[in-house]
Amino acid sequence: MGNGQKAQHRRERMKENAPKAAKSQLKINEKAKNIICEVCRTTFLCTVREKALQEHVNNKHAGKTFKDCFPKYGN
Repeated sequence: MGNGQKAQHRRERMKENAPKAAKSQLKINEKAKNIICEVCRTTFLCTVREKALQEHVNNKHAGKTFKDCFPKYGN
């Protein structure tokens, strides 16, 4: 048996033993987006800093306050 065939058998065994519900990092990140701008409904990751949210308010919603866009932030 050549090395190519050994590798193929190993891949098949690993595939059989792999967990059936593989976790996708994209799906995990999507679930972690729990900070929502109440004006435009843009979502942000839960790890976002207040400075980045303030930049969003300044750039996208001139005339609005931070509390208008993110009333639940910090509570």
